[in-house]
Amino acid sequence: MADGRAWLKHWPLYISALLLAAALVIGYICFFSPVTTVVLVRHAEKSQTPPDDPPLSPQGEARAQALVRILEGANVRAVYATEFRRTQQTVKPLADHLGLPVTQISGKDEDALVTHLLSYHRGEAVVVAGHSNTVPSIIQKLNGDQIPQIADTEYDKLFVVTVYRFGKAKVVQLRYGNPG
Repeated sequence: MADGRAWLKHWPLYISALLLAAALVIGYICFFSPVTTVVLVRHAEKSQTPPDDPPLSPQGEARAQALVRILEGANVRAVYATEFRRTQQTVKPLADHLGLPVTQISGKDEDALVTHLLSYHRGEAVVVAGHSNTVPSIIQKLNGDQIPQIADTEYDKLFVVTVYRFGKAKVVQLRYGNPG
């Protein structure tokens, strides 16, 4: 077998090694790729005044406390809210409980938020407080399902978006606090 065909004698060994290597790569991608979890809520109930940037109402403050009870054991690593008081006040009790800052984000640039979350928080759990018109859009940009708009009277929806490294994200809709 000096003519260079010696490898033919061992081809089953080479094929087995190639299949094992492929299985290891696929296993790593499927089982060890970081999964990012983004929990999205609309801000809690707000007061009527001042009209331009109202704080939370007493019902909203109670809902913010309910968010603490729901997420305190969720291994949250970052908390985000738009520049408005109502979103910041919705997540501040949770952030305080976890010893995290509330990072302010623009309520107008959902693309930048999604890019930031997936770049800087891959493999982590984060919470984002938005608005009735931004939460559905953020979910869609995370490659999740398209959800219907949130009604102006709905404050109790909580969305858990699980973003896998490859493939479509999964969205679970829950409710928290008192109905409303």
